[in-house]
Amino acid sequence: MKIVVTGSLGNISRPLIEFLVHQGHQVTVISSDRNKTSRIASMGAKAAIGSIADASFLENTFEGADAVFAMIPLDSTQEDLGVYMRQMAHNYVEAIRASEIKRVVILSGWAADLIEAENIEHIFGELDVSITFLRPAIFYTNFYQSMELIRGKGLMGKLLALRYYGISSLWNGKTGLLMGNYGGEDRVVFVAPEDIAIVAAEELIQLPDQRSIRYVGSEEMTCNEAAKIIGNAIGKPWLKWVLLSDKKMMQGFKMAKMPAKLASILTNMQAAIHSGKALENFHKNGAKMGHVKLSRFAAEFAQVYHRKS
Repeated sequence: MKIVVTGSLGNISRPLIEFLVHQGHQVTVISSDRNKTSRIASMGAKAAIGSIADASFLENTFEGADAVFAMIPLDSTQEDLGVYMRQMAHNYVEAIRASEIKRVVILSGWAADLIEAENIEHIFGELDVSITFLRPAIFYTNFYQSMELIRGKGLMGKLLALRYYGISSLWNGKTGLLMGNYGGEDRVVFVAPEDIAIVAAEELIQLPDQRSIRYVGSEEMTCNEAAKIIGNAIGKPWLKWVLLSDKKMMQGFKMAKMPAKLASILTNMQAAIHSGKALENFHKNGAKMGHVKLSRFAAEFAQVYHRKS
């Protein structure tokens, strides 16, 4: 199959490219970074340099392809995240229609149907093609966004690096605390990007007659259990995950000078996780867990953590 993968060489896209190339598919990778052309080629794929903000570029890149893995990266500079997300989704829809692609896998989020402002699935639903919406849980790799804060060297401004689908949290390395408006004994699901990539690869080569939704996770536990695993790996076994109120979370985002609408969306998304609704949806839809445990990721995290100390 001829498959287009968006997301450049990101945490999900990189292993997805490897899986697809290994299976013998012809893979084109969209990246906005021309410097990654040679790395993409070394993986056995073809680079298409451009932006998903350019619908004409997408249409030209999709031409002749059988399937597309589509994702929309967070742009924390956007004043209105909802407007940005919807525009990027419409760009995809326009290009998919024009290129007559028949199979699309969309990266969504496990709280997508709970937060109206971030739900772009209905836009893709306008397409008359075979679609799977992937709803991954909280990414392991989002812990990296807080590495400087966990050392106690960072500032609130580090919150601008928060990832759209993941842990929107504050870390305090001096007191050994992990904070957010979900946490403590809240039960959540974490997921390894590799496990997401495996599911994405499976879905891309299928052609089901109807739209489908797949929730993706790797391991379920409480937030404090996750904090303990990370803490033990880096030599801070006292690490705790403290639950903040929505009000305090919004205050933190405001101090970080995050756009107000983005802060509201992230706060509401975390509130949905704290309420248990995201976890309920995950289990209600018969999600199957992947194979990468948080303990394995924590060992990798610790290596990076100590290397940069």
